[in-house]
Amino acid sequence: MTQPPGWYPEQHGSTVLRWWDGTQWTQHTQQQAPRSDASPWEVQVGRGPDPNKLREQTRAAGVGQVGQGGGTLFTEPVLVVNQKVKLIEMANEYAVFDQHGRQIGSVAQVGQNAFKKAVRFFTSYDQFLTHRLEVRDVNHRPVLLLTRPAKVLKSRIIVQRPDGAEVGQILQNNVFGKIRFSFMINEQQVGGIQAENWRAWNFSVTDHTGAEIARITKTFEGFAKTMFTTADNYVVQIHRPLQDPLASMVVASALTVDTALKQDDRGFG
Repeated sequence: MTQPPGWYPEQHGSTVLRWWDGTQWTQHTQQQAPRSDASPWEVQVGRGPDPNKLREQTRAAGVGQVGQGGGTLFTEPVLVVNQKVKLIEMANEYAVFDQHGRQIGSVAQVGQNAFKKAVRFFTSYDQFLTHRLEVRDVNHRPVLLLTRPAKVLKSRIIVQRPDGAEVGQILQNNVFGKIRFSFMINEQQVGGIQAENWRAWNFSVTDHTGAEIARITKTFEGFAKTMFTTADNYVVQIHRPLQDPLASMVVASALTVDTALKQDDRGFG
């Protein structure tokens, strides 16, 4: 059976679409629109991040003079993670910027069905269900997949490549007191995250020796947003260039904190 004319992925998992004219592939290509579980009727607040406010966030987080990065999620010394602000939210969406306010990536929740969205709209029970996030570069190409399986108390985040190969896991160690997470790769701990206070707003990210390699700081998003939405803003300062797989675990860490802890709460709690 002949494939009808249309746009098709160049290869399995590719975000580049190539036009098939019904008899042969042509030279015409385009980027596939990024998928998201967001619904058209979700109520977004504001017009999106302002570069000046993003730079204010880095200053508020105590970020001083740092060197220039490579322009990607894995090579920038500072990542500013802003969750899209919505009064009605069916799917988590984030934008990731560098220290100068240039967007270098995004994150979108994927894989929800109608039942999960209904549960999220009418109850807070969805915090216990499985969450899947797709981390993308500036061209909307997936670079990491984050899965938090259904939980009761402690969270576990599985970090994968776009092809499904596991990078490692981020495990929540405790429920009370200063929250701690471990970076586990092949059942070996290679680092972790340590909350600096019981409110779990600021975190130190360490390597296997306990030395700090990065810092996650929650920045104040404004009174109204804090009280009436679950949107959070974080600044991740990476102290030195990191090699994979540790680099991928650190990039995933700010989103792990938000998915594991902050989406369970509203307001200042």
